[in-house]
Amino acid sequence: MNFQQLRSIREASRRGYNLTEVANVLFTSQPGVSRQIRELEEELGVDIFERNGKRLTGLTEPGKDILPIIERLLLEAENLRQAGEDYSDQSKGTLTIATTHTQARYVLPKVVQGFRQAFPDVRIALQQSSPEHIAEWVLSGKADIGIATEGLSQFKDLASFACYEWNHVVVVPEGHPLLEKEELTLEDLSTYPLITYDVGFTGRGHIDDAFRLAGLRTDIVLTAMDSDVIQQYVALGLGVGLVASMAIEVQRAHGLRTISASHLFASNVTRLAVRRGAYLRAYTYEFIQQFAPNLDRDEVRQAVSENEVV
Repeated sequence: MNFQQLRSIREASRRGYNLTEVANVLFTSQPGVSRQIRELEEELGVDIFERNGKRLTGLTEPGKDILPIIERLLLEAENLRQAGEDYSDQSKGTLTIATTHTQARYVLPKVVQGFRQAFPDVRIALQQSSPEHIAEWVLSGKADIGIATEGLSQFKDLASFACYEWNHVVVVPEGHPLLEKEELTLEDLSTYPLITYDVGFTGRGHIDDAFRLAGLRTDIVLTAMDSDVIQQYVALGLGVGLVASMAIEVQRAHGLRTISASHLFASNVTRLAVRRGAYLRAYTYEFIQQFAPNLDRDEVRQAVSENEVV
């Protein structure tokens, strides 16, 4: 039994049993992957995969029990490597953070700046995507930390932590009629075309819920992942923008004004997540504490090893 065999099994499951993709990921040949899988099956005395001819089609019943064991073995192997690197040199390495555009653009710069001052030899890799992909990257080990507003608490194999709350704001051009309202209502907003985030991004669910519960129909004419893009199209007069409160620093450059919407939409919670069972290097804990000073290192360590959401 060897780690290449274990990786072949794991990647075959992750890649939809496509051995060509598995071979590409593991930098080997398709016959080599097939051989690794067969050798492990022969050693264990059971078939891990169901087959249709030479093509893998799924996991057998024994395979369903064996796969989690393989995942744990490979996770512990990675933890062992991380622990060795941590104790041999705690000030060097790479910290990979998967996050959304809004977090990367508006929240992380000051945190990254402070972290780099403390750990100048640690390389930071920022990966930006949807909350779903962020969770997948952390679960697969491609990212050390995931940061997003939506979705991270839904994965049982992630330990996620509430970091801070924020609200949406309304963004309109100078002179817009909504600026004359004494207190903005959902009814007021529903009479205008709206521009906001894609479904699943940056608290969009709370926006949709508020209008639905009020029985109001909306005309959302444009959506985007990027707060800057939303504001740009508001400046062009295409509609009224609904953006995250931390994303309004560039409003004046666009000739825009903001209106509070904290009374209209539920507050949002940005969460940070790490993979359960993962070994977190010392500088990873330091980054977490700089991003969310309310989180204690021991609290994080305990949650990573237990089945709980903080």
